Amino acid sequence: MTTNFSQTAAYIWSLADLLRGDFKQSQYGRVILPFTILRRLECVLEATKPKVLAQAEKLLDNKNLEPEAREKFLLKAAKQSFFNTSPMDLSKLGSADIKSNLLTYVESFSRDAREIFEHFKFAEFIAQLQDANLLYKVVQKVALTDLSPGAISNHDMGLVFEELIRRFAESSNETAGEHFTPRDIVRLTTSLVFMEDDDALTEPGIIRTIYDPTAGTGGFLSSGMEYVHELNPEAVMRAFGQELNPESYAICKGDMLIKGQDVSRIKLGNTLSDDQLYSDRFDYMLSNPPFGVDWKKVEGPIQDEHKLKGFDGRFGPGLPRVSDGSLLFLMHLISKMRDYDPNDPDKNGGRIGIILNGSPLFTGGAGSGESEIRRHILESDLLEAIVALPTDMFYNTGIATYVWILSNKKDAQRRGKVQLINGVHLYQKMRKSLGSKRQEIGEDDVKLITQTFGNFEAVESYRLDKEPDEKSNRGRQSSSKKKADKKTFGSKIFASHEFGYRRITIERPLRLSVQFSGGRLETLRFAPGKLNAAMQKVYEQFPESFPGSNSPRPASVKEATASYKSGSPRPASGKGAGGEGLTVKSYGNLKEVEAEVRAMLKADFPALKEKDIKDLLASKTWTDAKELLDKAIKLQAAIGTDQHDDFNQFEKTLNQAIKDSGVELDAKQKKQIIAAVSWTNPDAEPVIKKALKKGEADPTYGAFEYRKQVVQFQPDSDLRDNEDVPLTAETARGANVDAVNQAYFMKEVAPHVPDAWIDRGKCDARDGEVGIVGYEIPFNRHFYEYEPPRPLQEIDAELDELSGEIMQMLQEVHS
Repeated sequence: MTTNFSQTAAYIWSLADLLRGDFKQSQYGRVILPFTILRRLECVLEATKPKVLAQAEKLLDNKNLEPEAREKFLLKAAKQSFFNTSPMDLSKLGSADIKSNLLTYVESFSRDAREIFEHFKFAEFIAQLQDANLLYKVVQKVALTDLSPGAISNHDMGLVFEELIRRFAESSNETAGEHFTPRDIVRLTTSLVFMEDDDALTEPGIIRTIYDPTAGTGGFLSSGMEYVHELNPEAVMRAFGQELNPESYAICKGDMLIKGQDVSRIKLGNTLSDDQLYSDRFDYMLSNPPFGVDWKKVEGPIQDEHKLKGFDGRFGPGLPRVSDGSLLFLMHLISKMRDYDPNDPDKNGGRIGIILNGSPLFTGGAGSGESEIRRHILESDLLEAIVALPTDMFYNTGIATYVWILSNKKDAQRRGKVQLINGVHLYQKMRKSLGSKRQEIGEDDVKLITQTFGNFEAVESYRLDKEPDEKSNRGRQSSSKKKADKKTFGSKIFASHEFGYRRITIERPLRLSVQFSGGRLETLRFAPGKLNAAMQKVYEQFPESFPGSNSPRPASVKEATASYKSGSPRPASGKGAGGEGLTVKSYGNLKEVEAEVRAMLKADFPALKEKDIKDLLASKTWTDAKELLDKAIKLQAAIGTDQHDDFNQFEKTLNQAIKDSGVELDAKQKKQIIAAVSWTNPDAEPVIKKALKKGEADPTYGAFEYRKQVVQFQPDSDLRDNEDVPLTAETARGANVDAVNQAYFMKEVAPHVPDAWIDRGKCDARDGEVGIVGYEIPFNRHFYEYEPPRPLQEIDAELDELSGEIMQMLQEVHS
């Protein structure tokens, strides 16, 4: 029995020596892996091949037999989960017509096995090998490799294939991360997920299921099975998975086939939009979903499931932003947990290990999809621990990553609590980088993390006995005396509600001053909103379209025909210096200059859409604004130009002026005039929104006693703010919320802004209490250690030393 799987893998990988020069390095695996699978399947089938051929010959006479029934007969004869009906094998293909013989041989496999080679695009690589005159040499070498069950067991063959996959991933650094999770991360995550069930996994004949919704090449599935095999060789592990990439799917399926798994449980497709194992639940789940990948392509089905099924579907708590679908995979896994009932052996619960970037920890404020997902996880008491990993751990990214461990069968001591483990400094520098992967977690580091997790203990941050990172030996070395970053390790335990807060909205009164001055009224000449700035520019550049206005005219038309880019206005009339050729039109008529106006708008206001441009070109837009301006000027005559700092009194004056002058204003026009002539002034009186019944004064919630009545002030949206009130064990379940909110408000807000109040209308959708509940896990904040700055004298001395070095180097250059 082969014990050194690494040597076997190295021998198989030596096929690369034949491929070198005719194939890219990143293509070696696409040839070696399918040939390895082919040889292993051939060796496994060798003992029962005569029976399969005999059965196939017998079935030829039965023309009415369905393909599915035929396959069942052949599988029974093969005594495997696959078969091959060709009398050939790799050693009998010959050299004359090897390409067609090999393709025929592959086509003779059962459907599941054949599909593996199809997704590898094996036929294309066979053609390339033939064109390079390498096909016969490769087939001969593969045929001489003994991969029979007598020489190497399923378990050891799985290790060989894992090693080949690793070599393939490392040979294609730039794309490795898309289908391959580094083995040190896999080992750590697997240990954390399985360690709580070590007792159960030592029972003889136990059956467990393992699932990966982003299976890639099957690394997590293989690692899980390997972990259980080491604990209990007699345990039965059934692997399930789904993968989006066809090539990775083929590798995973081939690996599972080699390990003797039922490969019908490995599916191809998008897990989020097309869950092909929708009715299955699992004991263990492991996943490394893509970081920061948007889900816009599958937004429709996911939105439908969220709205139509709610908590009966996978995405009941909420949906994250479209730009990052990591939390969708986490919710998918939670929905796949087996039910837990300590009194029912068939309901033994589930455990999850998933690798996520930092975004799911804190992205999204209270009430957002991300926050609601975190809320569901924490309030359902599913989260056991989060482990912060070092940076530069993955092939295609160097960002910070975290391992989340979830379970619906927490031990008594873990219930209602979450453990955070800071392992960012537990790494070793690699001798050679693989893409973005420059660091790896060693066996001792994995042991430290798993023991800390298993012991469920808080560990005060302490300095690790690790050498400081080596500096680059290239170029001039800095002589800085600055201390190297401390490498520490620690663990903290929190109650689940400690990650929650209730976001209350703080309002302050709107204080307005008003003045009907000419300059403020002039702004009414232009429509408000997105057309405002463009209309002002048109009014300045094309004054001939606005007879009766007081805009300045240029000295010559040459300035105008140089057009809008110069910033100078057109002449009042005429195309020539004397003004001939243009006729005076009604106010706001832009027909004669439409082309120039459009050119100016396109250059200076590209955000305007065609509908907006048509509205601006319409004379009605201009005449309506001019009509409103004329009405405001008429009101000015009645009101005067004095400044008013009490809007409540001014509003009465305005209403009386409208009545006395006979000016007709609808609500929209009145609002527009007020917006033009008013501005916020902290020294003005607060604007009253409405009067309340006497005896209802409650300034904490916006009911103030003001001028011998109880009123509610109009809030100023520019002064609106939010305060995050930490959840307590009581408020987390919706109890005693008002008292806690008020205590926080009186301590943190009222002393600084006495006129502020809590908006009672902003309530949580789930418990109906004031304030919106949010959850975040500020991991780095909990492990932050303040480092005082170096003394100024030390910094000055270092600067003097560096200045001396620079001067010395300059003297060397000059000499």
